[in-house]
Amino acid sequence: MEAKTAKLLDGKALANKIQQELSAAITQLQPQIGRPPGLAVLMVGDNPASAAYVRGKERACQKVGIASFGKHFPTQTTQAELEEVIAALNYDERVDGILVQLPLPNHLDAVALLHQIVPDKDVDGLHPVNLGRLVRGEPGLRSCTPAGIMRLLQEYAIPLRGKHAVVVGRSILVGKPLALMLLEADATVTVAHSRSHSLESITTNADILIAAVGRPEFMTADMVKPGAVVVDVGINRVIDSSGNSRIVGDVHFESTVGVAEFLTPVPGGVGPMTVAILLQNTVNSYSQRSHR
Repeated sequence: MEAKTAKLLDGKALANKIQQELSAAITQLQPQIGRPPGLAVLMVGDNPASAAYVRGKERACQKVGIASFGKHFPTQTTQAELEEVIAALNYDERVDGILVQLPLPNHLDAVALLHQIVPDKDVDGLHPVNLGRLVRGEPGLRSCTPAGIMRLLQEYAIPLRGKHAVVVGRSILVGKPLALMLLEADATVTVAHSRSHSLESITTNADILIAAVGRPEFMTADMVKPGAVVVDVGINRVIDSSGNSRIVGDVHFESTVGVAEFLTPVPGGVGPMTVAILLQNTVNSYSQRSHR
């Protein structure tokens, strides 16, 4: 008898589909609005991972027809200088989305900068106003990675109503907003984290298991209920004994692929969806402007 392997949730293919839809939407809206949508990604310093992410975002913008107003600042840029830039972008009619690429150098206060962005241009969905709208179930810009995960589950027609979803990780970037989105979709939600006792007894009860802990291959097959849907949010660079580096998730893929019914690959699962939703948020913000 052939061993069963999980179906892969292909975020890359879905992200491409979303980009095509956005490209078509922009083509339709641009004559009415009189300009393309605009996204400003602000990056400070020379973190190579951040630089790669920013390049990826700018390429994706170009592909769908979003104008980039990105700015790259030297490491020693001050809080006041960045606040001034954000204030100008808030008033810039050509800009629909503003994003501060994290992490920032230690001397800068990321939260204070985020608070400077007007909520309707907060395409990362992390402003307290947008998080408040999510808590209340009101329309608003949604946090990109959790919204991308929800869209991926929807694409594969994975039922959420009444299911037990376990989110491992409680960050404001992923864990908390995702728990709220799953709750909104009528799932029963447990949020587990590094301080949770007997984590395995919690995760093996999950119909839908989300790993967002930032620890390479932390989640092994014995922590997964057979037939579960497993979403791996982790992106960790590991170096093997011969000095080669590779990207792995928070889930041990090789063992889990034989237990889960659905599994996201790393790379190619959640990562491309995060960028697709960032573009989607920018276009949503842009189309809102056409109604004002």
